[in-house]
Amino acid sequence: MIRPLFEPEKKEKREKLKSKLGDLKKNARQLKPIEECEVSLSLLDEKLKRERQLTPLSQDLLDKRALLEKKWCNFKREQHLADLQMLDRISYCQQKALDELQRESKELYNEAIQPDFHSLPFKSDGPTETPPIENYDTPDGEYLDVSKKW
Repeated sequence: MIRPLFEPEKKEKREKLKSKLGDLKKNARQLKPIEECEVSLSLLDEKLKRERQLTPLSQDLLDKRALLEKKWCNFKREQHLADLQMLDRISYCQQKALDELQRESKELYNEAIQPDFHSLPFKSDGPTETPPIENYDTPDGEYLDVSKKW
């Protein structure tokens, strides 16, 4: 006796699954509404009452603010340039000292260019394993789904 590849019951189940997959694909682009982002209607009604009427700033005050902003930008630029110059001076002096040391003694120079791991001590202690929590009731994988169905 030759059996069909798909029995009628299995074929029906397969068709139902295909249709459900099609429905899911259609609705995949639709975003779920987020209730926290929705503004209440009472606030929308009171919008005009809540809006502040700001007085326009005078031209004199706008000029003062622009001048203050320019002064601040110049100050920060000069501060940045001073920091860069200081770093250049430090690295130049360091290189000059290393060159002098190299001329005096190769051994001392080689010791000086070795990294010193003790100058910045770093110590890290901690558990290598997490101990088990006493009297912990492990979940069995089931949970109560409280999310809303859209």
